[in-house]
Amino acid sequence: MSKRTRLGVPAVVGSALAIGSLVGADLVRSVVRRDLDPMAGEDFALMDADRARTVCTDDGVELVVREVGPADAPVTVVFVHGFCLDMTSWHFQRRALAQRWGDGVRMVFYDQRGHGASESGTSQSCTIAQLGDDLSAVVEQTAPTGPVVLVGHSMGGMTILGFASRHADVVADRVRGVVLLSTTTVGLSRTGLTASLDNPVIDALRFAVRTSPGTVQRARGAARRIITPILRAASYGTAVSPSVQRFSNGILDRTSVVTIVDFLRTLEVHDETAALDVLRDVPAVVLSGDADMVIPFRASRTLADALTDAELVRVRRAGHLVQLEFPHVVTEAIDRCVRRVPAKQEQAHVG
Repeated sequence: MSKRTRLGVPAVVGSALAIGSLVGADLVRSVVRRDLDPMAGEDFALMDADRARTVCTDDGVELVVREVGPADAPVTVVFVHGFCLDMTSWHFQRRALAQRWGDGVRMVFYDQRGHGASESGTSQSCTIAQLGDDLSAVVEQTAPTGPVVLVGHSMGGMTILGFASRHADVVADRVRGVVLLSTTTVGLSRTGLTASLDNPVIDALRFAVRTSPGTVQRARGAARRIITPILRAASYGTAVSPSVQRFSNGILDRTSVVTIVDFLRTLEVHDETAALDVLRDVPAVVLSGDADMVIPFRASRTLADALTDAELVRVRRAGHLVQLEFPHVVTEAIDRCVRRVPAKQEQAHVG
């Protein structure tokens, strides 16, 4: 009998206590000033009207892409979303930066494999390395020439790191800046999200995904009762607009349980430290909330310390979904990075 099996009951109890603590905090935040909702009239379907296309990855998965700005803009900014999210998690940045940049910058958003409207690959393809190759396909097919700035949140930041370690030549030739939000170069902290998901129930789900994914989908209600409260409670560190909370909860609820379980292992064990040498001299902004329970702020500090030209931004009281909780701070950070693209090369107007 394995050690994990022998400790099965305590693990479940510990996980239940962790879930209870997280959900309790989430409930407190959700009832604070529920009558005040500054985002009540927000159009969160804004991206639905943007130009749509698909990108085919090297293993034949179709990724859904949205574009804003002229195809011949002098700079392209590619946005890469995180785990259990989709491209609409960049809603506030898409809205604000389109107004600010006008025709001077093209923005490219896409749904990662298994997320949003994109196709899913095999369980074996749900790795940071493959996501890095997917990003390479997006860059190659949507922005084959010209300077590129990459913006990634959480797993999206890991995707950029995976891309850099596997496509160093493209980074050297094309990438003029990176913005890394709430991310890490190595596996998630055992005191954060993965600690709460480290129990025999999730282990059983992992096994079922590999052997009978249809069974997991039929049992998705039970799976969500374990996973969803943890992910929801980790989203915000402050009381956010109920509309924003419903919006992010809706994205989570639309994510397949198979996708969630497929990516858990790579999130736990990935190691993208090889990317640090590739990105060492690339202008960067590394940003994170200091109330992030998924990826602690110290991971961002470590990441920034490894880059010679990085600005570290600490967002007080922000949780994991910092781009939705403090959108203005994130938008300004992205804008600062893009403004550093050498004007003598790009002649871009981003003011």
